[in-house]
Amino acid sequence: MENIRNNCCFAGSWTAGYDISPDMVRLSLVNLYLHGFNTPNINEYDTLSSEEKWNESFDVILANPPFMSPKGGIRPHKRFTISSNRSEVLFVDYIAEHLNINGKAGIIVPEGIIFQSGTAYKDLRKMLVKNHLYAVVSLPAGVFNPYSGVKTSILLMDKEVSKKREEILFIKIDNDGYNLGAQRNAVKGSQLEEAIKLAHKFVETGEFEETPIAHLVPKAEIAKNGDFNLSGERYKAQILFNTDFPIVELKEVAEVISGQSPSSEFYNEEGKGLPFYQGKTEFGEQFIGQPTKWTTSITKEAFENDILMSVRAPVGPVNYAIQHICIGRGLAAIRTNNSIKKEFLFYLLKSQEDKIKGNGGAVFDSISRNQIEAIQIPLPPLSIQEEIVAEIEGCQKIIDGAKAVVANYKPKINIDPDWEMVELDSIADVISGNAFSSSDFKDDNPIRCIKITNVGVREFVNDDTGRLPESFISQYSRFAVKSGDLVISLTRTIISSGLKVAIVPESWDNTLVNQRVAGIKPTEKSNILFIYYYLCSDVVFRYVEDKSRSLMQPNLSITDLKNLSIPCPSIDIQNEIVSQIEREQELVNANKVLIEIFEQKIKDRIAKVWGE
Repeated sequence: MENIRNNCCFAGSWTAGYDISPDMVRLSLVNLYLHGFNTPNINEYDTLSSEEKWNESFDVILANPPFMSPKGGIRPHKRFTISSNRSEVLFVDYIAEHLNINGKAGIIVPEGIIFQSGTAYKDLRKMLVKNHLYAVVSLPAGVFNPYSGVKTSILLMDKEVSKKREEILFIKIDNDGYNLGAQRNAVKGSQLEEAIKLAHKFVETGEFEETPIAHLVPKAEIAKNGDFNLSGERYKAQILFNTDFPIVELKEVAEVISGQSPSSEFYNEEGKGLPFYQGKTEFGEQFIGQPTKWTTSITKEAFENDILMSVRAPVGPVNYAIQHICIGRGLAAIRTNNSIKKEFLFYLLKSQEDKIKGNGGAVFDSISRNQIEAIQIPLPPLSIQEEIVAEIEGCQKIIDGAKAVVANYKPKINIDPDWEMVELDSIADVISGNAFSSSDFKDDNPIRCIKITNVGVREFVNDDTGRLPESFISQYSRFAVKSGDLVISLTRTIISSGLKVAIVPESWDNTLVNQRVAGIKPTEKSNILFIYYYLCSDVVFRYVEDKSRSLMQPNLSITDLKNLSIPCPSIDIQNEIVSQIEREQELVNANKVLIEIFEQKIKDRIAKVWGE
């Protein structure tokens, strides 16, 4: 039985339950009868404001209390241990206090119970850790879709186990066997069975070996800061580095300024006041210089060249502020003192972006100022910091130059005015795809099919989902392409970065083309790569843009593709042009390798500082 709305469900040698709603009481009674409980004891009762049943206690309590308090909070009676007007706090307190001496409980709670800093929340967690709790199971946000997207955890209580164990077991479930969309469709890879086995073994034997989804944390560690935070990620063991340099906390070398968003009434789009930035989405790899809004009310500031850290969804990414700005709640500014070079600290933090962990908030992950200040870093002498920064910046200049080559290179065909211009379908076979039925596609069929998801901008996307029966290759041979042919998406044919056209790779030889994809196959008049490089040109981009101007999205018809005007020099000239472009691309590819080499050099140099 599960409770709905206000109160809890209890079970033991006899079955009992409370709910504030008479309708829910009746539904619960019917539900229990249908499940074989002949004498259910379900009462209309408010556990939070009434003391009538306070002296009842139970062997097992299973509950999914309300995630939110009503506006204005709760007015409880005076017998609760924890003083609060928050329903989620009071329900957990009630359950803990109404367990028998060998009582057990499993409670689904919102994440506020896990990490909120209010006094009532901290007092509740302290009481649980000391007397009741033995495990916390973190569930992914969305397990209650479509009813609620709130992130939740399960608190597992057992008074006897809690007395025997000096640790709390933390389990993090990322996959409960269903996707996190509104329909909650079944998926492979559920971690529930592993989690159940781990919890049972810990209860029964006290034995435990750390796994990717579970770890133990001593109760003394949880109590250390006085907030009794129950976010398991917070206590994951930090990697120990065999560094020769002293380890210091970030607060010893820098000031951390948490962002605070101004009231919306002070925002504007006219450039008045300071530029306002909220979070990682606005700076990414390169900070966006032009903000979407400004503010005339300055709450928290970051100055030019302060280090900025994303502190909410995701936690950890860093970058520099390129100007004086106002920062919102999604950012923190890190301002170094004279004991460390800001560039050195930036590279240290950049190397640890994926290791910086937050709280696992109710809706998204977050990290507090205190947690940022507690990050531990190696601190070499300033002279060594300067040497390291100079070495890294030298590598970065090479990377930036190579990236500029890669980003700016585009194969170009200089058209001779004496060349004949012809329609594409006069020098190549242009075929449209077939509208295969969704029921034709099965993963164990042998024949691959190219869909619009396979065609990127000058890139073939190896997304092999669903194949066609073997008989289709002869039955639908007119829709077949082979390795080296071209495919072009006819839906959203262009995006800002270019035309969606790709070369069919060797691994996709002898395959069929689905609807809204066109295939282009060479004839004796054409080198297919000459056609490909021309399709990548700005001329073709503008042609597609013009043909699809009246549409909601830039789609291309098969007729317009066939009618595309294309230069047609002799096949020898086409081959020569393709050879020249391929030599250029070898140099571009060499720059890509150069980027990889020097990015690794930077990683290795920073890793040496950490002692890796």
